[in-house]
Amino acid sequence: MEEYHKIPIDELKGFVSDCFVKLNVPREDADIIADVLVAADRRGIHSHGVARLRRYVKGIKDGIMIPDARMEILKETPVSITVDGQGGLGQPVSYRTMEKVIEKALENYIAFGVVRNSNHYGIAGYYAMMALKHDGLIGISITNSAPLVVPTNGRDAIYGTNPIAFAVPCKEEKAFVLDMATSTVPRGKLEVYNRHGKPIPEVWATDETGKPTTDPSVVLKNLLERRGGGLLPLGGAEEETGGHKGYGLGVIVDIFSGVLSNGAFGLDVYGKKGEPPNVCHFFGAMRVDAFTDMNIFKENMDKYMRMLKNSNKAEGKERIYVAGEKEWEQEERFSREVEIYYKVVEDMREIGSEVGVTPPF
Repeated sequence: MEEYHKIPIDELKGFVSDCFVKLNVPREDADIIADVLVAADRRGIHSHGVARLRRYVKGIKDGIMIPDARMEILKETPVSITVDGQGGLGQPVSYRTMEKVIEKALENYIAFGVVRNSNHYGIAGYYAMMALKHDGLIGISITNSAPLVVPTNGRDAIYGTNPIAFAVPCKEEKAFVLDMATSTVPRGKLEVYNRHGKPIPEVWATDETGKPTTDPSVVLKNLLERRGGGLLPLGGAEEETGGHKGYGLGVIVDIFSGVLSNGAFGLDVYGKKGEPPNVCHFFGAMRVDAFTDMNIFKENMDKYMRMLKNSNKAEGKERIYVAGEKEWEQEERFSREVEIYYKVVEDMREIGSEVGVTPPF
């Protein structure tokens, strides 16, 4: 059996979209979700790709993801918008809110948006990168998530992996796209290791006693049952290694996403079993020409990217990367088809059988 299956992108998107339609998700929303998931796989972020399909299908069946929810605008100014996702899927409300933020920024130079009462929205970078479709626009996307991360000196998971993403245009170089969790790794990374039967590094997570563990299944089970332990902040468990800085980053994401939107934060995200989790997001867009000449900025971005990449390499290292570079190369490699792990393909076939969609692959 081949470990990875090559699937044409259009076929994969079509299948994923059809599955959501069968679950009463409007086609337009289903297409957005499919595009976000496949974009993750194309960029090599398999932890957030079509492997997540099962999670969304279960969420809809369990009633915590409302398939046909319509976003409600609660407050709006020329440079801001506050949205209630009505317990719906995270991708459609995030896509449409970022569209609104971009529209406002193009007209007024800068804009921000917050969303409350939403769900998991996929890769943060997708929404930040929406700004790159417009010349000279910088995009920002951050979100809180289920409590999976242990604060510095703590033992229990209190806040989420809380990713941040920035997309900054260049002139000739590929755009600088930083898309990262504020924990050592996202939960999806543990799921990937668990799926492959591989141990995780000791610096990634702790067990219920607060001690490091290399068993991803233990961490995942403890997080699911809230028995203690969890992922560690960027920098690890100790202040000496900078763990308190990752802790601070995760908390500020929660403040901008959850507190600012008057939504959920910390333990209140996924706080009530069987109810929508009230995941919250924050989006931003800004025009470069609000600050400086656009062409000069892009030329300086090129200069800076090359300055980093062409600097002296450490012994034994062949290349220095900038954020997003590996993902751009993966995306170019997977321009027509994408490689999906065989266990994920098997799961998608099972899902297709459950909802009544025959996979074309």
